[in-house]
Amino acid sequence: MSNHTGAIGIAVSDLDRSVDFYTRVLGMQQITTFALPHMDEVVVGWGRRGAAIVLMHYTDGSDPVTTNLPIKLVMYVDSPTEVADRIRAEGLEIEREPAPVPTLGNAIVGFAKDPDGYLLELLEAPVSSETPKLERATREGP
Repeated sequence: MSNHTGAIGIAVSDLDRSVDFYTRVLGMQQITTFALPHMDEVVVGWGRRGAAIVLMHYTDGSDPVTTNLPIKLVMYVDSPTEVADRIRAEGLEIEREPAPVPTLGNAIVGFAKDPDGYLLELLEAPVSSETPKLERATREGP
């Protein structure tokens, strides 16, 4: 199937800080940049795996809300505990310490906030090629 989500855009208050966070702290790569008449964008991601994130910083004088919006970004990472430690070292909030979740096959899951307060779900990446239970549940329904 050719339908898929290529990227999700989030407005950020400080583009340089957000690029630094998503690349240095989370380990994403900067894919490309765009300078549009009303905003600057930096696209970050983990290569070909998963959807990218477009960090959008408005330059047209508008003041969009960028803090603590009810948005969650789900990220599969090798070690949610290590990622949470790096986020904590940046002085950012860990909303829930990574811990096993029985309904996800005891995968380690934690929650943290990015520099603008967006909620990050840190989900342990599966070690096998098996489709993660969360992805299956989303497609198949309850």
